[in-house]
Amino acid sequence: MRFIRRWHHQSAPAWLTAGAVLLTAIWAVTSPGPDTPPQSPVLKAAATTTAAAATTTTGAAAATATPTISMAPGSATVVGIGDSVTSASVCGCTGFVESYAANLPAAAGGPAHAINLGTNGLTAVELRALMTTRGPTAAGVAQGDILLVTIGANDLTPLLSLWQGSGCPAACYSPSVDAVGSDVAAILSAAKDLRGGRPTRVLVTDYWNVFADGDVAEARDGSAYVRWSDELTRALNSRICTVAQNAGATCVDLYAPFKGDGSLNPTALLAADGDHPNAAGNQLISSALMAATPPPSG
Repeated sequence: MRFIRRWHHQSAPAWLTAGAVLLTAIWAVTSPGPDTPPQSPVLKAAATTTAAAATTTTGAAAATATPTISMAPGSATVVGIGDSVTSASVCGCTGFVESYAANLPAAAGGPAHAINLGTNGLTAVELRALMTTRGPTAAGVAQGDILLVTIGANDLTPLLSLWQGSGCPAACYSPSVDAVGSDVAAILSAAKDLRGGRPTRVLVTDYWNVFADGDVAEARDGSAYVRWSDELTRALNSRICTVAQNAGATCVDLYAPFKGDGSLNPTALLAADGDHPNAAGNQLISSALMAATPPPSG
């Protein structure tokens, strides 16, 4: 989500909840590569909370579910749009867009074709422009039976220097948070237009932190930064989830799976930069999205 930075609700259906938790536990043990941590208390706790908290955003109302969709096996297309979290930057692993598409049940049109349009450093205002301009992003979204959206963190980058200089309380960051909300609303409206009335499931995620987190952030930037970035993240999450609800999309919470009630250290789910999800983190995001996916109709 911040590739160029130096600084740094509704209950899940029973048919998905058990599968999502089981997949998360298996993935955490078997995923290859140096990014995959051993089963730590953080990862175990995150796995047990994923299904329950998948659509519960901190400080926000429960999201409104999108209509259920019944499709032939293998016929669905999943499109991911957003920042470097979507593109699985730094991880060097299978991203959550591809993982979610591959594990979508046949009754919901899976295994689905994945189109990952995530872009490192992308802001919500930039994605808004891409969605309303003829080009690869608009064309890709038009194909998406299921749209996964993660955007907004990069828009808040200028707040870091303000906080470093003189602090940046709610009165300082609220205008930026509101601007992201307006852009996300426009993005979701544009997606609806691009789909031309065809049935579409839209899942919008929030963030565990809009900037760096865990041990890296604590060691480099200090506890005051960690507290402030957490406060800012919760404010953005609430705004994103409200916008998603108002647009008829599903808000998928990532804060609780990564951090519980805020007391868990998400280091085991992050890459070495302390910012982007590692393999286990991407798998956890995929599980949260799957748990928030309603069962097929019919």
